[in-house]
Amino acid sequence: MTEPSRIDGDECTVPVAGGDLTVTTWGSGSGVPVLAVHGITANGYSFARTAAELSARGGPGLIAPDLRGRGASGHLPGPHGLAAHTDDLIAVLDGLGVRRTVVVGHSMGAFVAALLAVRRPDVVAGLLLVDGGFGLPVPPGTDIDTVIGPAMARLRMTFTGPDDYRDFWREHPAFQGRWNTWLDDYVLRDLVGSPPRQRSACDETAVRVDGSQVLTDAEVLGAVHRLPCPAHLLWTARGLMDQSPGLYTTERLAGLPASIRTTELADDNHYSPLFSSSAALVAEQIHTLVEQIVQVEGEL
Repeated sequence: MTEPSRIDGDECTVPVAGGDLTVTTWGSGSGVPVLAVHGITANGYSFARTAAELSARGGPGLIAPDLRGRGASGHLPGPHGLAAHTDDLIAVLDGLGVRRTVVVGHSMGAFVAALLAVRRPDVVAGLLLVDGGFGLPVPPGTDIDTVIGPAMARLRMTFTGPDDYRDFWREHPAFQGRWNTWLDDYVLRDLVGSPPRQRSACDETAVRVDGSQVLTDAEVLGAVHRLPCPAHLLWTARGLMDQSPGLYTTERLAGLPASIRTTELADDNHYSPLFSSSAALVAEQIHTLVEQIVQVEGEL
């Protein structure tokens, strides 16, 4: 499949509690704008290919914040937790004049998206959840270090420069043989400081608070069961370390509300859909949600 043409994003900041949140916007197409919420140690550039795929379809613009404690928003202090992210996202939408949105969330971002929809049904018109948003039972003692492994360990590491950081990620099982320019841009956005002692922009405290809530918080885990809007879950056949099975299986999804549509991404692992050719399917499903909502609610 042909890769979409790259499109330039525009960066701005939005005032939130404790400082300014950095937001990247791509495109300005017609229809309901899309809010994109990244994963637990990721940044807004994880959605650059999705934005390009939407643009190629003449679709809506995409708004991708670097969440508090990540990327160019890594400097922001607490409060941490998914409720704080929902507050920040409402500030982003208000600051950009968005009254109604479709939200796409990946991994932890899918849990944030579901919580945002429950808390603000007047704002969220539809959800696309990418390999997240539906919690599963975890063994006692499980923590975020256990779940995401190398992605968490890197927060205490230093790197001599961009090539060293690329090499770290290239060796991650989820990215072996999958490297491309979309991944490269995403990874380098996370690198801060000066050579030869650069590090991840992620705030470890923020990641630990958020990770604990994704694993155990009743409100966060219950949000997907109380969604007030149409939702679709894309789930990957392989997991965070490219293992099989992944986070979800048909059997594990038996407890998902029947109103949520599901689609398996058979060739992807937890990280890859936003960077691989599957980004075209992500964009297609976003576009479908937007069109359905416009038909039901009218042009917003």
